[in-house]
Amino acid sequence: MGPLFPATCVVLLALNAASPASIGPEDYPADEAERAINNEIVFDDYRGKGCVDDSGFVYKLGERFFPGHSNCPCVCTEDGPVCDQPECPKIHPKCTKVEHNGCCPECKEVKNFCEYRGKTYKILEEFKPSPCEWCRCEPNNEVHCVVADCAVPECVNPVYEPEQCCPICKNGPNCFAGTTIIPAGIEVKVDDCTICRCHSGDWWKPAQCLRRECLNGQMS
Repeated sequence: MGPLFPATCVVLLALNAASPASIGPEDYPADEAERAINNEIVFDDYRGKGCVDDSGFVYKLGERFFPGHSNCPCVCTEDGPVCDQPECPKIHPKCTKVEHNGCCPECKEVKNFCEYRGKTYKILEEFKPSPCEWCRCEPNNEVHCVVADCAVPECVNPVYEPEQCCPICKNGPNCFAGTTIIPAGIEVKVDDCTICRCHSGDWWKPAQCLRRECLNGQMS
């Protein structure tokens, strides 16, 4: 009689002989959302069954939902979401801050100031950008200005004072008599033989001069 093998060895050999050569993925069925094909996740296909919003929530057919925080409300259909298309109010052209947290964009801040030559001014604020300009910031955010119309000075040597728009004649009306400036309104002896006078009202014209014969520096 030959040697006897332990009963445990016989059982192990029998189990090994009955084991399948390999185990395929079909033996461990997994949810389709977790399967990997070429290392890419395949998500459930809800087409014709439901709708998914931006956050991944699933909605049933006929259910009303918001696809995202800035979308209009939609109804889930077999063909996908069918969303409302309301007529949104127009955004103010001076709007400086627009929010898109709902179905329609909403203006949160309207420009309430004017810009002029690099500076800002409040609505209805009056200002003078230069001595000759008077301006105001209008409610429509536009600046309207009036420029002073200066009269022609009654002298040939006007001067501009600080913070003054129009030139002034500090020495009064005058005119040229040759190269000499003489005051208006009186006769002026410009040399021993010549008397000049400015034109009345026409200060820009040369003076009218009368030259008489002289003898030893004295008028005849």
